Amino acid sequence: MSLFNFIQNALKEDVGSGDHTSLACIPADAKSKAKLIVKEDAILAGVDIALEIFKVVDSSLKVEVLINDGKAVKKGDIAFIVEGSSQKILTAERLVLNCMQRMSGIATLTNEAANLIKDLPCKLLDTRKTTPGFRLLEKMAVKIGGGENHRFGLFDMMMIKDNHVDYAGGIKNAIERCVEYQKQNKLNLKIEIETRNIDEVNQVLAIGKIDRIMLDNFSPENLTAAVKLINNRYETEASGGITNETLRNYALTGVNFISMGALTHSAKNIDLSLKAF
Repeated sequence: MSLFNFIQNALKEDVGSGDHTSLACIPADAKSKAKLIVKEDAILAGVDIALEIFKVVDSSLKVEVLINDGKAVKKGDIAFIVEGSSQKILTAERLVLNCMQRMSGIATLTNEAANLIKDLPCKLLDTRKTTPGFRLLEKMAVKIGGGENHRFGLFDMMMIKDNHVDYAGGIKNAIERCVEYQKQNKLNLKIEIETRNIDEVNQVLAIGKIDRIMLDNFSPENLTAAVKLINNRYETEASGGITNETLRNYALTGVNFISMGALTHSAKNIDLSLKAF
């Protein structure tokens, strides 16, 4: 889904047949200003999205950006000032806040985690554990916070999970069927396979034909052994229950990537407010 389509659908959901309260209370020609107030310390995200929302709602609205995406903000900071039709500002208000509060929460949580391993070569990834219909913005927020995006969806990478392996009848079958599928359909997608123990890692190494090995729910000690065994032949990714408290220990194993679903599914919205003045 494109950003424009997302905004259109979100406005259709919210506005429906009309913003009747604003239409009733405020003259059509009324002009005013509103400021985006930060109400708690955070990493700001979604300013660029807000600009696009205002543009779709009313291209004549003028926005003065005071703080850009990715900046650390404190309670009381003013992120931007919007000026123009009072009715249109109110129509856009909730969608702007919903997006920015959610995105800022994800960016803040991601930034906290990314800072814990910023001196190490390991990259922090998000997952597909996102809100349906909101994935585009959530993954934008991860990047704003200092993380990287894993695959966007099911279509842009082959990721052989444990269920795929079990349904296919084993690791060898799963890998070979993915390779053959790509040949038949003229695809050139990276292939990643999830492993649950050292035995499965050895099975993958015996077959090859993949790009990345996910080491799922390994302890740091077992992860260290697996990374040493793989010996840079393939990219490595750690996943499964990793928290800020354990993140650095996992990154110190030499693994290339660490994916954390919590970056998107457990982020707390940041309190923001759009106030007339």
